[in-house]
Amino acid sequence: MKLNIDNHMIEAQPGQSLRELITALGLERTELSMRPLAAKIAGEVFTLSYIPVRQKEMTGERQSMRRAMAASNGEVHLLRYTDAAGRDVYKRTFQFVVFLALRQLWPKATAKMTCKVGSGVFINVTGAENFCAGQLKKRVLELVEQDIPLIRRRVALDEAIAHFRTDGLDDKVRLLQWRTFDYFDEYAYGDFADYYYGEMMPSTGYLRNWDIRAAEGGFIFVYPDDENPDMVAPYHDSPNFYNVFAEGERWCELMECETVADLNDLTTSGRIRELIRVNEALHEKRYSQVADMVCERGAKAVMLAGPSSSGKTTSANRLATQLRVHGKKPILMSLDDYYIDRDKIAPGPDGKLDLEHINTIDTDLFRSDMARLLRGEEVELPSFNFLTGCREWCGHKLKLHDDSVIIVEGLHGLNPAMLPAHVDANLIFRLYVSPLLPLNLDNHNRIATSYLRLLRRVVRDYETRGASVQRTLSMWDSVRRGEHRWIFPYQENADVIFNSSTLYELAVLKKHIFPLLTAVEPEDECYDQVRNIVKVLNFIQEADVDDEIPPTSLVREFIGGNTFYRK
Repeated sequence: MKLNIDNHMIEAQPGQSLRELITALGLERTELSMRPLAAKIAGEVFTLSYIPVRQKEMTGERQSMRRAMAASNGEVHLLRYTDAAGRDVYKRTFQFVVFLALRQLWPKATAKMTCKVGSGVFINVTGAENFCAGQLKKRVLELVEQDIPLIRRRVALDEAIAHFRTDGLDDKVRLLQWRTFDYFDEYAYGDFADYYYGEMMPSTGYLRNWDIRAAEGGFIFVYPDDENPDMVAPYHDSPNFYNVFAEGERWCELMECETVADLNDLTTSGRIRELIRVNEALHEKRYSQVADMVCERGAKAVMLAGPSSSGKTTSANRLATQLRVHGKKPILMSLDDYYIDRDKIAPGPDGKLDLEHINTIDTDLFRSDMARLLRGEEVELPSFNFLTGCREWCGHKLKLHDDSVIIVEGLHGLNPAMLPAHVDANLIFRLYVSPLLPLNLDNHNRIATSYLRLLRRVVRDYETRGASVQRTLSMWDSVRRGEHRWIFPYQENADVIFNSSTLYELAVLKKHIFPLLTAVEPEDECYDQVRNIVKVLNFIQEADVDDEIPPTSLVREFIGGNTFYRK
């Protein structure tokens, strides 16, 4: 039976794995940048251990093509580290190997995935006597050299729960008790078993170009470089970012909601309403504190930035409300109005306009306008017409007074290229907004900040822009690339990092998003992305508590009902 693997034709024999077929085609590589890590078939991601054509056993019937292979007409797309899905496969494999090494060296230790820090992820370790990151790194290297096959197996749910209970992994026991299926998939080696909700690489030997760095309370696993996977990514400490995430973890403790199982308990008991009230009060207190800092400094402008679906618009409005309490007259501005005319932007190498590139903004005009405003001059501000793709001048003039504070919202707000020269730095306050969700599935499976932002965006795009799930997901990789290039490198420049996540919103968003996701067919190109979203949502109990959410809540920016948008 013929398969088309990355435009290479090959006759697949019954029982041959994708890995064997790749080797036969000469597509196997040792460099991580070129090496196939997994495969995408008809919208789904598969391990390279997958067998496309299998012999029906015990019946004597002839060979059969697997469902996904039939749906794709035999077409297979190989995933490498340069693909987002390929990076996810790599990261799941690192989790298995690292937690296996920890189990072998410090069997009584508890290790918890926490936050992504720059190009790495911080793993907290407790209960490990004489823990040494160098010793852990040595053991991981040994496991990589052993090239241990990683094979997924399916076990009965009761069996998995009993095994994890015996191992003292109560976090996994509590999570699996919310699972709606009577089976559980896991990877195992010896008496160690775990699962990370997606495919992994075929063996430990695929784990290349990484580092383990000592850190207070645990260690940091540093990934390969996204742009050059054949090298370990350069690592830079992000103390401000980490401190805000640690504050979020303290909020979790305060609200007794550290895992999805905790959230489910609060939902089923009805105490999620109290969680909403406390979480919203914490946000309001933080906005008030930021307004205090702006006024104490005497700042005349707030540059507000953050990644997609972080709640920038609501944050700008809520900060403006708090500034009014101080007797200020806040003025909202958008960097979008400084877009260059679309027909004056040179397309990228792919022939498309990269609208997230800083070169699409008239930085010279913005710096000039900001400098003049801060000197007390009157300035006519531009407006950008998104229908015509052109900048317009509509006579909108602005002059700051003693009680004026500009709040400038935009993607590039923290980029040094936006700051006017020869202006007192105290006049400009830099605010970074991002939902740094500290909620975990279990100790070994964190819920990424980008996951929450994607859910928010899917719901918002559908509710307010009529965009399908498929359209939103098709743009997400491009959005993420822009964030990594133009936002994340400057987040440490902020005077304040505001954590815009709420612990309750996954339970609320599920009601809005789940029907949209389950309508996506397996053959759809974005099906694997949808399936990964659903794998997490399957553990979360839906909460019908929209009536408890205040009209100025960040969550309202995405589910609707935000009164800041009313005229």
